[in-house]
Amino acid sequence: MGLDVTWAVKWLTLSAQAMAEHRVELIELDRAIGDSDHGENMDRGFQAVLEKLAENPPETPGAALKLTAMALMSKVGGAAGPLYGTAFLRAATTLGDAADVDSSALAAALAAARDGIVARGKAEAGDKTMVDAWTPAADAAAAAAADGDTLAVLIAAAEAAEAGAVATDPLVARKGRASYLGERSAGHRDPGAASSALILRAAAGAAA
Repeated sequence: MGLDVTWAVKWLTLSAQAMAEHRVELIELDRAIGDSDHGENMDRGFQAVLEKLAENPPETPGAALKLTAMALMSKVGGAAGPLYGTAFLRAATTLGDAADVDSSALAAALAAARDGIVARGKAEAGDKTMVDAWTPAADAAAAAAADGDTLAVLIAAAEAAEAGAVATDPLVARKGRASYLGERSAGHRDPGAASSALILRAAAGAAA
């Protein structure tokens, strides 16, 4: 069964809840290797997404993701706003005007989101960035898509993203503000990878 706009809106609503619930955790992660504002930024950004969804109810999953991209780019400061904005915009473009998203389209959208982040941030896997969550998530989604089960695709993506976020702990940052710390960045989880895992877990939760 495909996923429609109801799923997309629930995904974004659960993402907003996750950002509010994990706001302090994301702030603490960013305090260790960044500028302490990731949790605040993500919470503010997704509250803006909820406002936009209420003002202009989308009719397709793609429209919901495009609205999200615009809200995040305008409200989330630092590098996260453009990165997440690009991810959601690339995913929205991939989905187009389709009313329902099947497993193949879902995997393609997640891959497009990952590619957008890579293109915008010029980072690659192992740099200790959100790419370390999105790359295994997109790969896991692609592997699971053949069975045609959208929930299985999202669960695989969420679990891979969470493992990817945890795997950033020992890495030495090679991109972003954390890279200024060099070896001292090791031993801390990348906050962007952590928030990415929360967003992908919300996507699975919305489909369950």
